[in-house]
Amino acid sequence: MEKPLILVTNDDGITAPGLRKLIALMKQLGEVVVVAPDSPQSGMGHAITIDNTLYSKKMTIDKDNGASLEYSCSGTPADCVKLALQELLPKKPDIVVSGINHGSNASINVIYSGTMSAAIEAGIEGLPAIGFSLCDYKWDANFDGFDKEIKQIVTEALTNGLPKGTVLNVNIPKTDGKPVKGIRVCRQAKANWKEKFDKRFSPSGKEYYWLTGEFELLDKGEDTDIFALNNNYISVVPTQFDLTAHHAMQTLNNWNLNE
Repeated sequence: MEKPLILVTNDDGITAPGLRKLIALMKQLGEVVVVAPDSPQSGMGHAITIDNTLYSKKMTIDKDNGASLEYSCSGTPADCVKLALQELLPKKPDIVVSGINHGSNASINVIYSGTMSAAIEAGIEGLPAIGFSLCDYKWDANFDGFDKEIKQIVTEALTNGLPKGTVLNVNIPKTDGKPVKGIRVCRQAKANWKEKFDKRFSPSGKEYYWLTGEFELLDKGEDTDIFALNNNYISVVPTQFDLTAHHAMQTLNNWNLNE
């Protein structure tokens, strides 16, 4: 039986340890091609390159343990998927996986995530897609302890497909190499960032800012991704890219918009 073709990408860059881990796991399930940014693109959301040139370069990062093909891309995670599907891949992939991100993309973080935007771009193209993130921002984070669960999620998606218009946002608790308790299908927790800007001055006196903030959880539900992560479960949130607020349609239809 022909192996599935798996496109792997991320937002931390082609040399990121999380990406290398995901490549190793996906090689156990199919043929892997990588198209990933040539430098970190965290927090880029669904940005695409439209007013600048886009470059791609064939790479060999790890001759013994790398993918069958690897390309770096000068653009964003969404650019990587677009370029892969239109120009670089030998055929349409069976699934697109993004990550493993260094840091959480649970709850409201999904809005800003380059990792998830790569998955969403693939979903827009009608492909099964999953974004994986580990709740540890360190570059040398421990990516052990959940190999079986990642392969299980990808295998189920390959076997069963995903509901139309849906991609999966998978977050993994910081385990430091210890096993997780299991996998939970969750909803996105209601939360936001209580943000502020740290105003500073350069040696020449020029004003500049660093964005800082604290994560503010507004949801005590036990069916959320944050609750699952806090209790050492992997959270799986089905995420849609149709942003229509269907529940608000009737309210707006009652406005005097056509008077």
